[in-house]
Amino acid sequence: MTADKPRLVLTLGDPAGIGSELVARLLAEPETRDRADVLILGDPDELRDGFSIAGASFDYDEVCDAAALSDNPGKPLFLRLGGTGNNWKRAEATTEGGLHCLETLGHGLDMVARGDADALVFAPLNKSSLHAAGMTQSDELHWFADRLGHTGTVSEINVMEGLWTSRVTSHVALRDVADLITEDKIIDSARLIHAALIEAGLDSPRIGVCGLNPHNGDNGNFGTEEIDIIAPAVARAKALGLPVEGPYPSDTIFLKAVARELDAVVTLYHDQGQIAIKLLGFWQGVTVQGGLPVPITTPAHGTAFDIRGKGTANPGPMRAAFNIACTMGLRRRAARNISKLD
Repeated sequence: MTADKPRLVLTLGDPAGIGSELVARLLAEPETRDRADVLILGDPDELRDGFSIAGASFDYDEVCDAAALSDNPGKPLFLRLGGTGNNWKRAEATTEGGLHCLETLGHGLDMVARGDADALVFAPLNKSSLHAAGMTQSDELHWFADRLGHTGTVSEINVMEGLWTSRVTSHVALRDVADLITEDKIIDSARLIHAALIEAGLDSPRIGVCGLNPHNGDNGNFGTEEIDIIAPAVARAKALGLPVEGPYPSDTIFLKAVARELDAVVTLYHDQGQIAIKLLGFWQGVTVQGGLPVPITTPAHGTAFDIRGKGTANPGPMRAAFNIACTMGLRRRAARNISKLD
């Protein structure tokens, strides 16, 4: 371990997808390897398959346990976990793939929770595989929270080239959204993304809050949520010291963000932010598992079964997820060191 580098745990994602190709391309870059001490968890045959598909590779040392990360700059470590060698089914969701993902994610999460590593980065997962493997939570974020015993507010945070978004509601039917929006949930989402921005190195973030209805409700003509819930929540959040503004109409708030007048946007439902983020830069998007007590990042796209094995996967989001994890991991280590002194 080196003091000026974060210690990252990295998993290969669902073996049916493009994860191993992405990791091969990512860590084949010397400048990326130099940013962190990395421990990869998974099946070495799967990584070698990624090397073959990507036409890129890197040297690594295989280890028997995760007691310590490499102190040899630029050379990752690899810990074999489970796996069935070259017998993985490709380009389809499977129970076996889901079980493998849960094993590697759980091992990596435990390492970060213990302080043996500073952050976890994982290549894309497939929710169908995870649910087939027995995951009962709606998504991996809530699986992480339950495994950590964390009962606070959590939300996926999406990031694209400096623009961050959080959600008041997430994986729910659109017809249920209005009834699920409350002042407390809006404030929690603002507080959550503010904390994440600080941990990512932005000391004075500016946060905007979306309205729900067309034209911000047009003074109550198209709905009153802005008047009854959202504006009061923004006022309360300001009183608590959070740097929030709004509500802004959801069809113009991202213009302010693109103009760098805002660093983050609190959205009220899943696609309100996702459509904007993916239009602005799908191949740069990152998901931060917001609200958890440990930093966890991943590319915002999925397992891309349609291009699996073709050698065309873009490593941009994986690189961005890695870089954000480096910054958040170092800040988390510094915070842990300070708390030990108190």
